[in-house]
Amino acid sequence: MVVTKRRVSAFTGSDLEVVLRADGMDRLVLAGIATSGVVLSTLRQAADLDYRLTVLADGCLDADPEVHRVLTEKVFPGRPTSSASPTGPRAWARTAAGRC
Repeated sequence: MVVTKRRVSAFTGSDLEVVLRADGMDRLVLAGIATSGVVLSTLRQAADLDYRLTVLADGCLDADPEVHRVLTEKVFPGRPTSSASPTGPRAWARTAAGRC
């Protein structure tokens, strides 16, 4: 699936929600650059849309390592619909396959 992202949140200004709902998706695994921007914005909007969420902490990056750490260790796990990932690509694959 390819969705053109036009704003900070992957949902705003795109047809991402329509595509996901049409495919019956209710769980998202998030990764990306700018933990404090793109990932956070997408996570907040996805949570408001009632998606079950996992953030792959090792699959995210922020210009400020301390901001990244606080978000992935304190903020994201505190949301009822999100969690920081275990580490590494194998964990990502298990999470994507629904085994975490």
